[in-house]
Amino acid sequence: MWGNTFVLALRAIRRNLLRSFLTVLGIVIGVAAVITMVTLGNGATQAVRDQISALGSNLLMVRPGQRMGPGTGSAGAPPFKQADLDAIRSQIGGVRAVAPEVRASVTAVANGRNWSTTVTGSTVDYFTVANWTIASGRGFTADEEDSGAAVCVIGATVRRELFGADRLPLGEQVRVKSFSCEVIGVLASKGQSAMGMDQDDTLIVPLKTAQRRVTGSSRVGTILVSVRDGTDTARVVAALKGLLRERRKLAADADDNFNVLDTAQIAQTLSGTTRLMTSLLGAVAAVSLLVGGIGIMNIMLVSVTERTREIGVRLAIGALEREVLLQFLIEAVVLSSLGGLAGVVLAFGASLGLASLMQVPFAVDPGINLLAFAFSAAIGVVFGYFPARRAARLDPIDALRHE
Repeated sequence: MWGNTFVLALRAIRRNLLRSFLTVLGIVIGVAAVITMVTLGNGATQAVRDQISALGSNLLMVRPGQRMGPGTGSAGAPPFKQADLDAIRSQIGGVRAVAPEVRASVTAVANGRNWSTTVTGSTVDYFTVANWTIASGRGFTADEEDSGAAVCVIGATVRRELFGADRLPLGEQVRVKSFSCEVIGVLASKGQSAMGMDQDDTLIVPLKTAQRRVTGSSRVGTILVSVRDGTDTARVVAALKGLLRERRKLAADADDNFNVLDTAQIAQTLSGTTRLMTSLLGAVAAVSLLVGGIGIMNIMLVSVTERTREIGVRLAIGALEREVLLQFLIEAVVLSSLGGLAGVVLAFGASLGLASLMQVPFAVDPGINLLAFAFSAAIGVVFGYFPARRAARLDPIDALRHE
């Protein structure tokens, strides 16, 4: 009986191919929209995590002032000293590396070209803390750091703008303000940060070189602290705040005149935001599935009206009500399932293309594909039941008289 009912349902669909196609189009669009939105949302979440991790491994950023960002009153806060870095290294457990950071906007000139970039002064540990990989050449040594040597390591963007992407600039001179530095290394590309900034647009020099020849000040604007894997970051943050409060001689009731930013918390916050937006977009897209279900109910009611005499003949020669019910119910489920399957295929292609266009990872989730397909089949059951029940309850005599 099940096989015969299924065959009858397929024949009914085939008799009106265009109408059947237009009926399932709503299901196709709904399933494709839900899967595409969730896939792109997962890709965006993964991209945020990757960009945050590119800043550094288990990274803590310590800056003067009570809050991050411009106009937050950090100008009155005292800067950090070299002794603060030494105290963090020696007195706080679980710290893998500590590096100061001094930044300034400059115009770099080389090879007859100029480019506005950011010069960063730091120590040897900066490459470890900030998770930088040197693609060509080397980083500066401890001796070059102590002597304030005129050497620099450039990012991929600076290399491209000053020397071209095909030229290896090792040994070349780059003029920065009033001095020239020798290019001893080129950094591997990181791409854009989570905030949309080009991380490769940088030029790194030893800390003393930056302080003497760029900023003209011994101020340390930022301390970067890398925490060892497996260490409780919250405990390190608490110890770090306690140490800095003691060294900056803050009273017990005084507010911190510095702030500690955990990049892992930023990643969690941004990931949570993108997940929420993904859920909202998926819910909006799911509405089109309900619209498609209403379309299936509408067309099935029309089908029942058109086939009233056929239903009357089946009932008159002994067909049971449940067999007629099953026939129309299977027809609705087949329509919605075919639409769901087509929607999954369409979503795969759309997600792949849009992920490449948006430059986010293609994070396909088999679970959401199965869930969307199962939901489309359930739509056929829910919205096909009423027309099927109406067909099954027709009176055979009235049905045979129908024109």
